Amino acid sequence: MKKEQTSLKFFGIPRLMPYLRPYFRYYPIMILTALCGTVADICIPLFQQYALNHFIALGVLDTLGIFILLYLFTLLFQMTVNFTSTYIGSCIEIWVGRDLRQLAFNHLQTLSFSYFNQNSVGYLHARVMSDTSRIGETVSWILLDCIWNISYLLGAIGVMLALNWKLALPVIAIVPLTVLLIAFVQKRLTRLNRRIRELNSTITANFNEGITGAKTVKTLVVEDKIARDFRRDTAEMKRTSVHATHYRAMFSATITFASSLALALVLRQGGRLTLETALEIGTLSVFMSYALGMMEPIRWVVNAISNLISVQVNIERLTNLITTESDVADSPEVVARYGDTFAPKYENWEPLHGDIAFEDVTFRYPDGDVDILEHFDLTIPRGSSIAIVGETGAGKSTLVNLVCRFFEPTAGRVLIDGRDARERSQLWLHRSIGYVLQTPHLFSGTVRDNLRYGKPDATDEEIMEALARVSADTVVARMEKGLDSEVGEGGSLLSTGEKQLLSFARALLADPRILILDEATASVDTLTEQKIQHAIEEIIDGRTSLMIAHRLSTIRHADLILVVDAGRIIERGTHEELLAARGAYYKLYTRQYEEEEASRLLG
Repeated sequence: MKKEQTSLKFFGIPRLMPYLRPYFRYYPIMILTALCGTVADICIPLFQQYALNHFIALGVLDTLGIFILLYLFTLLFQMTVNFTSTYIGSCIEIWVGRDLRQLAFNHLQTLSFSYFNQNSVGYLHARVMSDTSRIGETVSWILLDCIWNISYLLGAIGVMLALNWKLALPVIAIVPLTVLLIAFVQKRLTRLNRRIRELNSTITANFNEGITGAKTVKTLVVEDKIARDFRRDTAEMKRTSVHATHYRAMFSATITFASSLALALVLRQGGRLTLETALEIGTLSVFMSYALGMMEPIRWVVNAISNLISVQVNIERLTNLITTESDVADSPEVVARYGDTFAPKYENWEPLHGDIAFEDVTFRYPDGDVDILEHFDLTIPRGSSIAIVGETGAGKSTLVNLVCRFFEPTAGRVLIDGRDARERSQLWLHRSIGYVLQTPHLFSGTVRDNLRYGKPDATDEEIMEALARVSADTVVARMEKGLDSEVGEGGSLLSTGEKQLLSFARALLADPRILILDEATASVDTLTEQKIQHAIEEIIDGRTSLMIAHRLSTIRHADLILVVDAGRIIERGTHEELLAARGAYYKLYTRQYEEEEASRLLG
């Protein structure tokens, strides 16, 4: 995983400005309504003062009706502006979170395979979901609450000084002491909460491994080790959580103590002044209200600073993702002519025929230090079939990755229809490539939905024809709802062979000019292999095909077989030529034949 560098400057907020700019026009309204709400909050205790001093103390009710109307109007005004500011804040949170999620997800679609090799799914999921939600919440509510709390604190201090500065000073003197004490507690609480989140991630990962790898755990008889590690992590989380609870209780107790101390000072000094008739009872009640209300804004301000410091990590991680440049990217000239992934210019796309050529290609993976290919040349005429074989880990996928532009050559060129692949858009190429994986992937939904990924406007007749051509119609016929049958998450309701046949039908429906088969028969039984072999013969007809083969019996009729070892082509030729050479291919073939014969006899 790539290291991330963070900066404390402005809590990382400037990096978000381009994404907040569309909503800047809403912030003045939110700020104004928040300030108006603060004014209403500060005025309400003054109504209490007036009622005590003029109605209750003097026993005069002449202006009570006007007083009630003004008080109700203030409450209605307070409710309206609070609703408005809260509504705008909620909308900004939702809008910003949505925009950042969409931006991050779309950007991920443009990144090369090397990025996904270096960053785990869990890491990317957290960036797209958790970080965006945290940022959206921060940029909306932090500002809104900051305005309210700071303006209320300053307003309450100003009113108290205006009413009786001698009584106000002792209360105000508590503020800096409270801030220091709360900051001390919050700093330690933040550190403990961060550790709790780390431990929670570790426990979740261990739990996931223990469940998904249950069969491996049992066969290796390591239940005791897994349970011991789990106990260790949960015990540490318990200790840290209890420690955090102590500070959390201390945090709450500090606010309560400060409020009580402020109230005690007001009652002592104010009560004496009231008895001496130097202070009205209504004014004393105002001081009591402000003394109790001032501590919550102090707590919030300290907590907000801690949250801002914490959220900067989310900001840095997300903006690092969004600004990551892909190792494989179309040039500005190509984008101008052919469009990009989300705005293709189909009218400028030339038809793709399927001629492929490697010209003096040298390739090294972005995170590697060894050349996988060196000065490699290969010409693949349109419509021909190329098989790539070799031991596990020999590097069979390298050629396929270069043809698909999942990676760029370190040197040299890969030509598609006689032109450097980099002179046309990636989408133009990918739309003409069908890729059938060893472990086929189906999307959640129905059979029809999955096949239409190959051709969105395909009719049911076209779908059934594609299914029949690859012998997958019997799979659908057995399903209760036919094309409307659910396949489950990742195709979990189907066997591997059934998923593979549907993958072939999907590729056939897309009618690609270049077809990639990545060990398509490696994970199926012999009977299903026969059906898949028929599907392969049907689907490669008339198309340029590259087959990464596990079972060599499936590629005997390929126009050219390449034998790969340690990432290099060590043999090339037809099936008959390679057997006659009695080299690496001959050894692979005879060994596999002997293993299959032994398995057949034992079975």
